[in-house]
Amino acid sequence: MNREDELLKLENQLCFTLYAASRAVTQMYRPLLDELDLTYPQYLVMLVLWENDRLTVNEIGELLQLDSGTLTPLLKKLEARGLLSRERDKEDERKVIISLLPEGKKLKKRAVKIPELLLCRSGLSVDKFREMKGSITGLIETMKEQECSLPPAVKAGSRKKK
Repeated sequence: MNREDELLKLENQLCFTLYAASRAVTQMYRPLLDELDLTYPQYLVMLVLWENDRLTVNEIGELLQLDSGTLTPLLKKLEARGLLSRERDKEDERKVIISLLPEGKKLKKRAVKIPELLLCRSGLSVDKFREMKGSITGLIETMKEQECSLPPAVKAGSRKKK
């Protein structure tokens, strides 16, 4: 097999490995989150609010790396369930402040077992979990900071038009 073929094999793609790992982890969460009647993205929103109540939609979006078009429907569903409230900032009407309601705060007590259950189901030791998380976090930071050296044709934006 030549180098080009080897480079393009699915098993050699970091993006696919990360994608498959993300799907596997999300599937491990599903039965645990079903007990809370939350989807995985809703759970992420709740995690952010349990850590820092009273955030703007933009602040939540930055923490979760989601745009407001993706985030707003999630927030509306959680509001409809009585877990959080959305209100305009009195000082700046452009901002929407998200706050936990009592039901959202109660849900935290039921969710506290999820990280340990997930770790147990993963089969990883605490040390291996921390090592993997650190490696992935490092990869994310590096990819945000670095621009890969691209071939001149790609840098110039030259593409063949179809």
